[in-house]
Amino acid sequence: MLDVLLSGLVTGYAIAVPVGAVAALIITLSARTSWRVGAAAGLGVATVDGVYAAIAVVAGQAVATALEPIESVLQGVAIAALLILAALTLVHALRPASADEDRNGRTWTPLRAWLTFVGITAVNPATVVYFAAIVLGGSVDIDGPVEGIVFIAAAFAASASWQVFVASIGTGLGRWITGPRGRRTTGVVAALVIAALALKPLLSGPS
Repeated sequence: MLDVLLSGLVTGYAIAVPVGAVAALIITLSARTSWRVGAAAGLGVATVDGVYAAIAVVAGQAVATALEPIESVLQGVAIAALLILAALTLVHALRPASADEDRNGRTWTPLRAWLTFVGITAVNPATVVYFAAIVLGGSVDIDGPVEGIVFIAAAFAASASWQVFVASIGTGLGRWITGPRGRRTTGVVAALVIAALALKPLLSGPS
């Protein structure tokens, strides 16, 4: 049981820790709104990680096979969603806005952040394929429903703890990025980083 718990933690951190467009967006969102909003966004990501870990444990091979024909379509949807968010981030950075709107997060609520990031993460087929590969490849030996639940819970906990940590980094930045110049600069930089990371799969070409 301990081996399954540790395997779940390692698996969850392995997919959560690499910094990509979503992490950059969570950091920016936390810096511009509040820790609650950023943490809710991070928990949205972790929620999907947990669901996909469960799918991999229950029916990993079937799901991975079913997703293969539409993997490029789902990747396109994910790229489009991130580019739209990058554009909105850029527009928001360049648009005159009251300090109260940024600091209190009136345009972003925790529920909206959670739902948005659930949607962004859900269209990433690599997540479920990754979990399926771990489970089906023999990297972790899950024997029975109890061990399956332990693995899923550990993977979710690992992902959630990392995403909340990322949100906390953004909140820390928000404490000193208070002026209009800092707001514009960080918004433009974040938008460019998100767009670049979103387009990376297309620019890198087939491996």
